[in-house]
Amino acid sequence: MNPLLLVIMVVFAVAAILTVIRIVIGPSILDRAVAADVLLTEVMCVLGADMAINHHTRTLPVLIVVAAVGVFGSISVARYVARRDNTPS
Repeated sequence: MNPLLLVIMVVFAVAAILTVIRIVIGPSILDRAVAADVLLTEVMCVLGADMAINHHTRTLPVLIVVAAVGVFGSISVARYVARRDNTPS
C-alpha cells in the first residue's frame, strides 16, 4: 500500500470517528444531518484520493452512488424539518 494513501486514510479515519461522535451526540436532527453529510464527504474524499494515487477509476460508480445518497438524504431531512416546523403547536 502506498504510504501517502495510508496517511490519508488515518487522517480521514480520525475525522470519521469525530463525525460519528457528532452523529450520536446530536443534539438536534439538523446536527446529525450535517454530520452525516460530512461523513459521506469524507468517504468520497478517501475514494477520490485512492483513485488519484493509484491511477484507476474502478471505484467511480461507488463514488457516484455515495454522492447521490448524500444529496437525497439531505433533501429528505430538509423536507422533514420544514414540514415539522410548519405544523401548528
